[in-house]
Amino acid sequence: MNCSVVIRAYNEGKHIARLLEGIKQQTLKEVEVILVDSGSTDETVSIAESYGAKIVHITPEEFTFGRSLNYGVRAARGKFIVNVSAHCYPLYPDWLEQLIKPFENENLAVSYGKQRGGETNWYSEHQFFKQYFPDISQPRQGHPYSHNANAAIRRSLWEKNPYNEQLTGLEDLAWSSWAMAQGYDIAYTAEAEIIHLHDEKPAQVHNRYRREAIAMKEILPQSHFSLWNFIRLWLSSTYSDLLQAKREQVLNKNWQSILWFRFLQYLGTYQGYNYSGKIDAQLHQRFYYPPGILSEKSPAPRTVEKIEYENKNA
Repeated sequence: MNCSVVIRAYNEGKHIARLLEGIKQQTLKEVEVILVDSGSTDETVSIAESYGAKIVHITPEEFTFGRSLNYGVRAARGKFIVNVSAHCYPLYPDWLEQLIKPFENENLAVSYGKQRGGETNWYSEHQFFKQYFPDISQPRQGHPYSHNANAAIRRSLWEKNPYNEQLTGLEDLAWSSWAMAQGYDIAYTAEAEIIHLHDEKPAQVHNRYRREAIAMKEILPQSHFSLWNFIRLWLSSTYSDLLQAKREQVLNKNWQSILWFRFLQYLGTYQGYNYSGKIDAQLHQRFYYPPGILSEKSPAPRTVEKIEYENKNA
C-alpha cells in the first residue's frame, strides 16, 4: 500500500460523500481511506462505510486535533499519509498523484496543496486562501508552513515524531517545523488543488482563530501579538479586502462580511495569544464541537479535465 488518506470527521454527512467520490475518481488507484470519527450523530460513518473506508473511533473526551490524526495514521498502511479535511474535495482526478509526486525527493517530509473556497466561504477567507496558497508550486520552500486540510507526509518520519496531541490546533505547523529543523524539505504543490468549504457563523470564525493563536503560542512561546498588531492587521487586511472587492465589483455584496470577518479573525488571534488558562480536554472540546508566499508569475494551464460531481449531499 503506497498511499493512505486520513480524514478527521464530526457530523460531516453534508460533505463527506463528495470527498469520497473524488478519491474514488483519482488516477492513483488502490488508495486506502481511513475515517477518524469523533462521535458523529449523523450519517457520516454510514456514508464512509459505503465507500469502503476503514472507520476509527475517538471519543469527544479523548479528542485533540493531533491525537485524532495519530489514531488515523496508526491504523493506516500506506508509505505516504494524506491528511484531508472532511469538508474538502479534490478539483482534479490527479490530485493525489500530484500531491505524492514531490516525494521523488527522498529528503522530502511534507507536500501540501492549493486550497480554494466554495460558494459558502466568506469573501475574506477566499483572500486568505489566495495569499497562503498561491498558483505557483515551490518544491523546496524556505519556511515550515503546511496545512493538514490538504497535505501528505512520509509515514516513516511520523513514526519518529507523531503529531503533538496537546495543541489546540496547528499540529501541522508544529510537525513541519520539526521536520525542517531536522533538515528535511517541505514542498508546496499548487497542482494538488482542493475546494475547502466553510459555512461558518461569526462565533465559529472567532473560535477558530483563537484556538490557532493559543497553539501558535505553544509552538513559539517567544512570539507575541500585541494590541497594536491587532489594530494594524485588522485595518490593513480590511482595507485590502474592501479594495479588492471593489475592483471585482462585488463590494455591495461583501462589505459587511469583510468588516466582521477580519475583526473577529484578529480579535481571536489577539485573545488566543494572551490566553492564560488551562489547556485541557474541556478546552479542546469547546474548540472542536459546536454550541506566505506571493508570486506574480502566471501558472501553467492545466490540461486535466475537472471531476464532474453529481449531487453528493454537498
